[in-house]
Amino acid sequence: MVDWQSILDRDGPVVWRTVYRLLGNRADAEDCYQETFLSALEVWRRQPVRSPRALLQRMATARALDRLRARYRRSARGEGSDPGGVEYDRSADPAPGPPEVAEAAELSGRLREALATLPAKQADVFSLYNLEGWSYQEIAAHLGISVDSVGVLLHRARARLRQRLAALAPDRVDR
Repeated sequence: MVDWQSILDRDGPVVWRTVYRLLGNRADAEDCYQETFLSALEVWRRQPVRSPRALLQRMATARALDRLRARYRRSARGEGSDPGGVEYDRSADPAPGPPEVAEAAELSGRLREALATLPAKQADVFSLYNLEGWSYQEIAAHLGISVDSVGVLLHRARARLRQRLAALAPDRVDR
């Protein structure tokens, strides 16, 4: 029997940070968080899981990126709201003023839009390395690829993101 309460207590905050960083919208993050744990439950029913945290983070990243892609497809078709619709919790850090919040929202929206254009494996590697702080070795073991492949995928993801962000805001990206 799986002790879901201890898994939720231990890994829930990591899953939340993953989905919220990628989505930037509390409602979408809450839905994605729940979907991640429901999907994990299905996996646990079918097979034993060696690394719950790794499974949960991978599922959370994949679901969040799927939501981002859907959000940008809807936006491109003129459906729904602004794809950069970032919701900020002002009680968490009251220090930044409106200009800083606006700039952060704009930059976060651009990064999310650019991340949604990456191939899935590049997006996974980029997110695990840059957003979650995993090492090359951890990512390689989790994805079942070589450490060299992690480096290549990360390099390609950074190059595509740099190119995409430069196209979105040429005056803002350092080369």
